[in-house]
Amino acid sequence: MREAQEISSAPITPRPATTEPTPPVSCPPSQFHSPSLSRSPLLHTDNEEAPQSKTPKTSRTPRLSLTPRFITPLGSPMRRVLRLTKLDPQDAWLPITESRNGNAYYAAFHTLCSGIGAQALVLPVAFTILGWTWGIINLTLAFIWQLYTLWLLVQLHESTETGMRYSRYLQLFNATFGERLGNLLALFPIMYLSGGTCVALIIIGGSTSKTFYQIVCGATCTKVPLTTVEWYLVFTCAAVLLSQLPNLNSIAGVSLIGAVTAIGYCTSIWVVSVAEGRLPGVSYNPVKEGTDIEHIFSVLNALGIIAFAFRGHNLILEIQATMPSSEKHPSRVPMWKGVKFSYTIIALGLFPLAIGGYWAYGQMIPSNGGILTALYAFHSQDVSQFVLGLTSLFIIVNAVSSFQIYGMPMFDFMESKYTTRMKKPCPWWLRSLFRAMFGYGCFFVAVAIPFLGSLAGLIGGIALPVTLAYPCFMWLKIKKPKTYSPTWWLNWGLGVLGMGLSSVLIAAGIYVVIDTGIEAKFFHPE
Repeated sequence: MREAQEISSAPITPRPATTEPTPPVSCPPSQFHSPSLSRSPLLHTDNEEAPQSKTPKTSRTPRLSLTPRFITPLGSPMRRVLRLTKLDPQDAWLPITESRNGNAYYAAFHTLCSGIGAQALVLPVAFTILGWTWGIINLTLAFIWQLYTLWLLVQLHESTETGMRYSRYLQLFNATFGERLGNLLALFPIMYLSGGTCVALIIIGGSTSKTFYQIVCGATCTKVPLTTVEWYLVFTCAAVLLSQLPNLNSIAGVSLIGAVTAIGYCTSIWVVSVAEGRLPGVSYNPVKEGTDIEHIFSVLNALGIIAFAFRGHNLILEIQATMPSSEKHPSRVPMWKGVKFSYTIIALGLFPLAIGGYWAYGQMIPSNGGILTALYAFHSQDVSQFVLGLTSLFIIVNAVSSFQIYGMPMFDFMESKYTTRMKKPCPWWLRSLFRAMFGYGCFFVAVAIPFLGSLAGLIGGIALPVTLAYPCFMWLKIKKPKTYSPTWWLNWGLGVLGMGLSSVLIAAGIYVVIDTGIEAKFFHPE
């Protein structure tokens, strides 16, 4: 294409040339991400003087346009809209978007660490209610469903209409449905999936640390062991110390260690269980409760266990925000590569764990603790103490690593309050104080409300739409697919089904709380 030329005609009566000031460009046209890599982004101000034109006012000769070709009307709509992208100075000051030099490997590490955890250990419990056929079918459908909604979030991270990057789940939800609905429907589930998960990790990590000490010390140990609360505190101190890493990209190595240990303990548990063989008298007949209502709620509970086994959707946009992005190299390409790799590994960990655990223990698997409790209960004398101790150590390391990535949105949220008010980056000492306050606040909740796990089904039902429903509705609102097209029907169907599943799980959680009650022992963790 030849360069576009602007020809100034020669009027009969000379007129003074009028030059309109060129509007300031807030971002280089090729940049698709909002903040710069520095903590002090360069922004044009309204008081900046426009550059003086070196062309004489009376010039009648043809002159070349200084406008890049892709800004001209011949350029694509996406290229034109990129010129309007504005920098948000706060993004360069916050831990999630402070560094944007991530890649597909970092995305795979973070996604794998956040997507698999101790909640997968209770998957065989769902099979005791659903049986072989329906258990495998529901686990497969849930995996495909959540992987599809994950793909939707990756595609929605960058808007081709506004040129913006939505670096946080709540930010995307607010931009789609408004801040009022965001605070009403999305704020609590997202905060719970971050803060509540960190509380659960303290409970899991502290309890497993106590078990690890007992395995290593042995039955002949004469030293007085630490109490459960003290083990919670030891775990919290380690997590708070590691949380001083500045931003999400800086914990990529931590996420890698967490991912490796998660796959390690999932694999070791099901391999040892299968190697030891089926227990005598194992039955695979689905467990049926006394009344029809109780059986229905048991099935709902099993579906909830499968749905809750997949986590991390509230972190996908944050992980993708750590990558650079441009018109030719959008961040969704390496992000999706990392997601595909990580979820291949997750599938290789979860499916054998659920199927192998159910094959080994059948209906005899404990409902509280799942396959890990079954391993300690049935094979503590058969399996070497080294294998049991290594499995426990993997769980502890994974819990400490997962605490970092799940706590990062909370760190980001707290620091954003400071940067919004003070209009400057958060100093290092205040950042450290915020993270210590959050860590020890989670420790206080874990000690003060040890029965929080009894409400996990109820609260998890409230948070379930973040994974299964909201991405579908946001896709419909933003992309506006053709009405009654296959994509339209698919997203509406999955969105409505996800909200319905959330509603029945909330009802089942309320029923369980009312029927069985809650043993509320404050400040008495077991």
